[in-house]
Amino acid sequence: MQEHHEAAHLAALGREWIAAWNSRDLERVLALYDENSEMTSDRIQALGFDSSGTLTGKAKLRMYWGKALTLLPNLHFELIDTYVSPDSVVVFYQNERGAKICEYLRLNALGKIVQGSANHLAH
Repeated sequence: MQEHHEAAHLAALGREWIAAWNSRDLERVLALYDENSEMTSDRIQALGFDSSGTLTGKAKLRMYWGKALTLLPNLHFELIDTYVSPDSVVVFYQNERGAKICEYLRLNALGKIVQGSANHLAH
């Protein structure tokens, strides 16, 4: 069953997602996610985590993002725009190195992120 969320709520979640990362408060970031959320990124494998590029559950996300925050002391995201659908938001942003990234975030009925996917430019 697909859940429908208001566009304004989804856009606000996108802004909070950016603010949470910029605060460097890992628990603030994780609070946006469901306990069994799934995250896919090419960085997962690059940082020595699952070779599939996908992690499931907050415990694994905490380890992955904790390592990433340690390795990126200057991490900072600048929001460019948000794109919404009835059950997801795409956060389009630029990181501290100037790379532009789209983060797809699908929500459950409670408004928690259940699936995330970091999408980088193909080179």
